[in-house]
Amino acid sequence: MKKKRILSVLLTGVLAIGLIGCGNSSSKEDDKTIKIGVTPVPHNEIVEQIKDDVEAKGYKLDIQVINDYLPQDTAVEEGELDANFFQHIAYLNQVNEEKGYHLAVAAEIHVEPMGIYSNTVKKIEDVKDGAKVAIPNDPSNEARALRLLAKAGLITIPEGELVTAADIKENKKNLQFTEVDAAQLPRTLEEVDLAVINGNYALDAGLNVNEDAIYIEDKDDENIKDMRNVLAVKEENLNSEKTKVLVEALTSDKVRKFIEDNYKGAVIPVF
Repeated sequence: MKKKRILSVLLTGVLAIGLIGCGNSSSKEDDKTIKIGVTPVPHNEIVEQIKDDVEAKGYKLDIQVINDYLPQDTAVEEGELDANFFQHIAYLNQVNEEKGYHLAVAAEIHVEPMGIYSNTVKKIEDVKDGAKVAIPNDPSNEARALRLLAKAGLITIPEGELVTAADIKENKKNLQFTEVDAAQLPRTLEEVDLAVINGNYALDAGLNVNEDAIYIEDKDDENIKDMRNVLAVKEENLNSEKTKVLVEALTSDKVRKFIEDNYKGAVIPVF
């Protein structure tokens, strides 16, 4: 009986050591895996280019394609993702303020000029009275869209970062505004006269801002500096080895060339 108890204790100890060993192995694997969230176009396409570069530094790159904004920031905040690459600076600041998150810009990668698109209107001067206009429904992109419409001479808006349709001072053409989830804006082109579409969702829908938009955001406009798309991480991980590896890979000459060769001005590197 005593021998059986001793054997049982020994087996339990061996099993415990084995489980600890498995746990450490899993932990080590996690330490060498970089999890990054991206939207499909162009972010996933760009990140796919750096897989080999990241692996050369001893890390595996786990790319998670998520066609939505906020869930990616929540995942970084909660530690489920090491980083994400989809948003511009203004959106990141908005989320930090509204949600109390602690996200930080690790690197500025590119800008995607926003465009005004239409299936029926060929020139901005031809927009008719009472035209229906679809704009993004999140505050930072709604303000960006309204600034572009103001630049095009269709409305007048006050100064300020987060202006809304309710803030419009002058609307001579009596434009009718509909706020839509940014990802759905390309689909509204069949139902509205104008849609102001973010660059990534335009590309995903097969639209090129330089060829298909009737009015384009000026890439050199001071107002779009906050519209630069960034690699975002949690503040506490800003100087981590994983972040350094991602920053080095995403700001390489290889990535710059890929962006310039593939997007023809619809995506512009800023590093």
